[in-house]
Formats: sequence, C-alpha cells, structure tokens
Amino acid sequence: MKKITVQFDSQLDALVALAKRLAKFENRFNLASEDFFTRFTKGHIEDSEEYAEWANDYRHYLSIRRELVHRLHNAA
Repeated sequence: MKKITVQFDSQLDALVALAKRLAKFENRFNLASEDFFTRFTKGHIEDSEEYAEWANDYRHYLSIRRELVHRLHNAA
C-alpha cells in the first residue's frame, strides 16, 4: 500500500475531505460508516486493506469532529 500524506489548511477542510471519502465507501458498499465501523471492530467484517483504510478514515473523521465540537463548546 502506498501511503500518501495530505495537508489541509484547516481541520474543517480535512473533515470535509474525509466525509467525501467516507461517502464513497458508503455508496460503494451500501453501508453507513458508523455501522461498518461497529461491525469491523467487532470482527464481523474481514480485515482487508480497503476495509482497514475505511476504518482508519472513520477514526480520523471522528477525532477531528470531536476536536471541532470541543472547540465550539469552549468558544461559546
């Protein structure tokens, strides 16, 4: 697997890019990322390279989203 590093100007830009990537997986496999991730982490879905990429994208998405929500709550 070739690893590519992409840098964004803001966390919001990164979140949008990840949401687009997740939507592609969801459309391709007709499964919401949240449902996929639950099944994947419980071992109900095989450990393929593509699924590992989807799971990592979803973890990254959740992490950035939590950080942005935290910042918004603290800004109020």
